[in-house]
Amino acid sequence: MKAGRRGVSEHIVSRGIYAGIGATLLIFTGITYYAATVDLGPFNVVVALTIATFKASLVVLYFMHARYSPRRTQLVIVAGFFWLALLLGMTLSDYLTRAWQHI
Repeated sequence: MKAGRRGVSEHIVSRGIYAGIGATLLIFTGITYYAATVDLGPFNVVVALTIATFKASLVVLYFMHARYSPRRTQLVIVAGFFWLALLLGMTLSDYLTRAWQHI
């Protein structure tokens, strides 16, 4: 261990986990395509965002090593998602409460 790297631990993820996560992402990409071809009415956006959120969570947890990061890094990631949810919630509340003019 070098003197400059003292105290830094690296977690090595097995290739099997990467392959499993990659296969899961590909499967959910297919599900996303299939969901886009089905008319679910107002739930199309909900389904698409749910699938996208799940896929993004897998990428952040495994490919960005957030799962094996220190608690402080995980707190920053959770705070970022909380902030994003807050902004989306405020934007949607504004969008959904507007009086729309039908042309």
